[in-house]
Amino acid sequence: MLIKIRKGWELPESSVISESDYLNRRSILKGIAGAGMIASVGTLATFRQTYAETGDPSASLYPVPRNEHYTVTRDLTPENIATTYNNFYEFGSHKSISEAAQALPIRPWTVKITGMVEKEMEIGIDDLLAKMPLEERVYRHRCVEAWSMAVPWSGFALKELVKLAAPTSNAKYLVMQTFENKAVAPGQRQFWYPWPYTEGLTMEEATNDLSFMVTGMYGKPMPKQNGAPLRLAAPWKYGFKQAKSLVSFHFSDKKPETFWEKLNASEYGFWANVNPEVDHPRWSQATERDIGTGERIPTIIYNGYGEFVADMYKDIKGQNLFM
Repeated sequence: MLIKIRKGWELPESSVISESDYLNRRSILKGIAGAGMIASVGTLATFRQTYAETGDPSASLYPVPRNEHYTVTRDLTPENIATTYNNFYEFGSHKSISEAAQALPIRPWTVKITGMVEKEMEIGIDDLLAKMPLEERVYRHRCVEAWSMAVPWSGFALKELVKLAAPTSNAKYLVMQTFENKAVAPGQRQFWYPWPYTEGLTMEEATNDLSFMVTGMYGKPMPKQNGAPLRLAAPWKYGFKQAKSLVSFHFSDKKPETFWEKLNASEYGFWANVNPEVDHPRWSQATERDIGTGERIPTIIYNGYGEFVADMYKDIKGQNLFM
């Protein structure tokens, strides 16, 4: 008898409770595909309507197949909450930035790959999506402000982008930067912030199976306020590491100084791994508030992904890995 031992993230579909309309949409589209009608006039009309609503020509790609290795035991956060309660400092320091973020133009959108790579390149977001194996993963998301959610992200493994970039053996870090457009992003007019928003991962972190480039959520293209058209999900780290609306990937042998490090390195360091026993200087990290239910729940080290990422940090000494 073959006995399969599940990994920590390998839980049954029944463990994830989606919104009914989201599941219905998935079932309908699967039925259409099974009948060989995905290119029908009705589907084309739906795509045109979706594109008109989102301004995103990738709308026809969603929903994408769910990868059952990546799911959670808690309920999904309702879509209307996850898409209206979030940080995006380019559009303000408050949570109600969803309307302001609609000013962000997401086409054309060009991604630059530079630095220690075989050949530097620029690629349009839709050309990039065409090269990548898209899938859906359900991840926990933990903000440094001690709130959390569970989201079905769509996108592709970051290691696939690394493979496309073909970095040299001297590359030690992947440095990511967001867009700069002061005309539409009022936060970028505030000179005391070190724009553009810069984040980084070690190459080992960037090629870890959990690191994910997000292009959509809830079976749809990524909303602008959540980081369209391309953002990072590294679910074992606090949310401020997971930069939104990315335009640049630079491979370097030098550790970058990130956005929040420049502002306050004693509170927001490079590593930013989740740990309930290491408090923020101004609040406890022992528990978190589920923004879907309002319930306080215990925080888990590495946000519950420790068995898959902890080994990356075992030999690092003299650095604060958890802030």
